[in-house]
Amino acid sequence: MKLLITGICGFAGSALALELQRRLENLDILGLDNLSRPGSEQNRQRLKSSGIRFVHGDIRNSSDLEFLPKVDWVIDAAANPSVLAGVGGQTSSRQLMEHNLGGTLHLLEYCKRHRVGIVVLSTSRVYSVKPLSVLPVAVHEDAFVPCFADISQPGLSPQGVSEDFPTQPPISLYGTAKLASEFVSLEYGLAFDFPVHINRCGVLAGAGQFGKPDQGIFTFWIHSYCHRRPLKYIGFGGAGHQVRDCLHPQDLAALVCQQMRQPEKAGNVLNVSGGLSNSISLARLSQWCAARFGPSPIASDSVVRPYDVPWLVLDSARAVAVWNWRPTVNLERVLEEIARHAEEHRDWLDLSSGT
Repeated sequence: MKLLITGICGFAGSALALELQRRLENLDILGLDNLSRPGSEQNRQRLKSSGIRFVHGDIRNSSDLEFLPKVDWVIDAAANPSVLAGVGGQTSSRQLMEHNLGGTLHLLEYCKRHRVGIVVLSTSRVYSVKPLSVLPVAVHEDAFVPCFADISQPGLSPQGVSEDFPTQPPISLYGTAKLASEFVSLEYGLAFDFPVHINRCGVLAGAGQFGKPDQGIFTFWIHSYCHRRPLKYIGFGGAGHQVRDCLHPQDLAALVCQQMRQPEKAGNVLNVSGGLSNSISLARLSQWCAARFGPSPIASDSVVRPYDVPWLVLDSARAVAVWNWRPTVNLERVLEEIARHAEEHRDWLDLSSGT
């Protein structure tokens, strides 16, 4: 099988490439990346050592895709992954749309030209911010828990947010670009007869991830805590009660393997996440870090940032029903893997933030 992975030098792309190479025999991987993210050169060398071919290119430029060879599948892992992209002052709104929507369009034209399938990595942040931001919650063991007896929101249950949850604006510019990419991808697949799989991923986490306050939060928090860098609880009372779930790339790769082997089951939009059992609040993550590294102070700021939500856990029941897929890497293993990496790479946050 021949495979093109875009954004291959990012965390998701590189981790998927190496895991798929381990799982699939006779796999020929070609990776494309513009190397714009600090730290990506580290992954390029690691991929090269594993025999994975690399092409320097940018999916925002359609000409960069014109002379790529035909493959059997494309995995679109290229994106600006921050929910604050385009509004946080670090990137422009035009750059965000060119990358996260325009780049996908160029890839779909490539798939149309060669009649090859595509796996689109989408995000949990395609869901409407307003109903998530006003969820009635209580605090239990230093974590927010939705008051489900007071909630009658379609697509929300004690198991999390399902694919039936609203996706109307406001979402965020980032989430809107990814949601639009989902629609365009599905329409291209139907119009030009090639398989399309859409995976709405929870928070990917694992060793070697690039960590920043607005993305890769598990990595950022553990690395920062390990090396006594400043940390701050932001919003919702400044106590760190916000909850997210995490997903290890190994589990994502297991699903992608199935999807590429069964193109006839394409066309589904799936939540793919660690779920409730792999969820944790920042306060409880700090407690885990204190037990692992020793105590360290954490500052507090009660001001809520745009698009922040108190609780977001994805329900992956549809992935279970369609693919019999379940995450196998538990939360403790994910956290410990990141912790060991933090201990072995003191300068990782500097490498991946460009400071």
